[in-house]
Amino acid sequence: MASVYFDDFAVGESFASPGMTLSESQIIDFAMRYDPQPFHTNVEAGKQSIFGGLVASGIHTVAITFRLLLMTGMLDNNLGSPGFDEMRWLKPVRPGDTLYATAEVLDTKPSQKYSDRGTIRFRYAAKNQHGEEVFSVIGIQIVRRRPA
Repeated sequence: MASVYFDDFAVGESFASPGMTLSESQIIDFAMRYDPQPFHTNVEAGKQSIFGGLVASGIHTVAITFRLLLMTGMLDNNLGSPGFDEMRWLKPVRPGDTLYATAEVLDTKPSQKYSDRGTIRFRYAAKNQHGEEVFSVIGIQIVRRRPA
């Protein structure tokens, strides 16, 4: 994909990533470092939890979603983000699940203060191999405008 600038995004446009499959060891490794709750780090504890098995941390799901979106090239000119709204974890992510990320452009707004950038609101989501949405969030990105 060629470099995408603020000026190239249109409301309603969407992007889709390739898939990434999570292994049990990846889930446990991430959780041991960043979210060491028993149902993320221990298979037996996961079985005894409300999830009935080991599940990925929600933070891990967020990180994978953004990694997958970066792989599309759609955020090559991203300058940062002032934040997110409406973050939801909709289904557990389990070992062996393959996640796919999508981004839909909800709104674009050129900066009134800086002519070299604009703000884009996206609806980001991750789906599993069954097409079930497992995560969603409204993301706000500051994106570089196309050079003159």
